[in-house]
Amino acid sequence: MTPLAFDFAPWRLSGQVIGVLFNHRPALAALGDAVHQAPYKAPPKAPVLYLKPRNTQVGDGATVIAPSGAAAVEVGAALGLVIGRPTCRVPADQALACVAGLVIVADLSLPHDSFYRPSVRLKARDGFCPIGPRVWPMPAAKAVDALAVTVQIDGRRVHETSTGDRFRSAAQLVADVSAFMTLSPGDVLMLGVSAGAPQVAAGHEVTITIEGLGELRFRLQAEVIV
Repeated sequence: MTPLAFDFAPWRLSGQVIGVLFNHRPALAALGDAVHQAPYKAPPKAPVLYLKPRNTQVGDGATVIAPSGAAAVEVGAALGLVIGRPTCRVPADQALACVAGLVIVADLSLPHDSFYRPSVRLKARDGFCPIGPRVWPMPAAKAVDALAVTVQIDGRRVHETSTGDRFRSAAQLVADVSAFMTLSPGDVLMLGVSAGAPQVAAGHEVTITIEGLGELRFRLQAEVIV
């Protein structure tokens, strides 16, 4: 699959989209006492990462197939940090200088109760990572960690959150991830999905809005098995 291309540097996404679990404080709090029990045993001390491979990535206006047998798809609205230069072991106070721009990402998954070692089968299905409508350069975002985020289904607002209340700010997340893996130009690092992500059934249109970044739209369609 050809990586998505946009109209300014870094021009083309690399195809690597990295997600992080439990960066939103309420999302971790929602686990309650379970976070101290098996399989978790303790709250995470380092970023808990997963990948959205190229087969998941589609653009604005895409139709995403909801697999047969799935009553709904969970829609995680996420801010994507698009890396602009090789980033390795950068301190937090220099991290945002390595980010070329921002983009809206829909981190889709099949609903699940356990978040231990995120399941590829649930999160990496074809089309499960719409991205768009474009990459906005960093100067367009005055406060990366305080942007309003909304999700609408068929024009009806069903979820409101923000890019705030994170264990790791955008800068700290880039610093902590680059401490053990090099991020390359065109990589997308998601800031993390907020608690209470809505579930959407096939046949509906979803619109994700992030303040200053426009709207990302896609439609869920039921799988037809011949």
